[in-house]
Amino acid sequence: MADELQFIEDGLQRTQIDEFFEDELGRAGYGGMDVAKTPMGTQIVLRAEKPGMVIGKGGKNIRKITTELENRFGLEDPQVDVQEVDEPDLNAKIVADRLANALERGWYFRKAGHTTIDRIMDAGAKGAEIVLSGKVTGARSRVEKFNRGYIKHNGEPAQEIVDHGQGVAVMKLGTIGVDVKIIPPEAELPDDFEVYDDIDVSEYVEDVEEGSVEELLAGEPEEGPEGDAADDLVEADDAAEAEEADVDEADDAPDEEAIETPDPDAVEEELDDLDEETEADAEELLDEMDEQSDEDSEGDDE
Repeated sequence: MADELQFIEDGLQRTQIDEFFEDELGRAGYGGMDVAKTPMGTQIVLRAEKPGMVIGKGGKNIRKITTELENRFGLEDPQVDVQEVDEPDLNAKIVADRLANALERGWYFRKAGHTTIDRIMDAGAKGAEIVLSGKVTGARSRVEKFNRGYIKHNGEPAQEIVDHGQGVAVMKLGTIGVDVKIIPPEAELPDDFEVYDDIDVSEYVEDVEEGSVEELLAGEPEEGPEGDAADDLVEADDAAEAEEADVDEADDAPDEEAIETPDPDAVEEELDDLDEETEADAEELLDEMDEQSDEDSEGDDE
């Protein structure tokens, strides 16, 4: 079987066992259980308000429960240990069952809620929350909450520190769900801190030797051969970077020797010579054209 399916099967079996104990040990003040599988068998620890009712006369009831666990749930050699709850008002499961029974006996929901949460806080809890959901007074369902102190709703503290219990009250108009959350007095929350008065802080402060800046600088260790070698390497790197920068500047600068600036007078003389040659060529071309036109006119006269 895959690991994921095994986890699901273990969780389902645990829930079924918990529901079985709720039905069998409701009158004994069932307060939860812990299941651990060992090489010797399955170890089950029951928490109850009245351990004597769980064990029964001469251990009759506990043997019946053990046999039922073997036959119904297939547990190998279950070993059941019953522990008494020291403070029932700090056990969320017991409180939820008590509140559900009070509602079934006809207590008004608001009176039952305030009375229960006050008993929880009087027992020393750091915080508590009670949620009643269902048809508490009329035909329409609604949710009623009762809060005291400090409560965590998410994160690791909500899973590890907060004690969570649920119960169901069966009324004429329908069922009412009871949800109880309690933070016990010994819980250590991650955001807790304490402020102490009349405490000598000198015991917690390290002594620092006082001295002038010159003394501190004089106390610095001198650079050895390793320090000189490091300085030489740094200077060599700086020199190499400077040479590269000079080479780049030389490449970017234009070649002054390759570029020659012409003389303006020489340019003017060359332009004048070109103009004279052009005028002479034009006059020769005009003379040729005149001679050609004269010959053409003579031919027409003949």
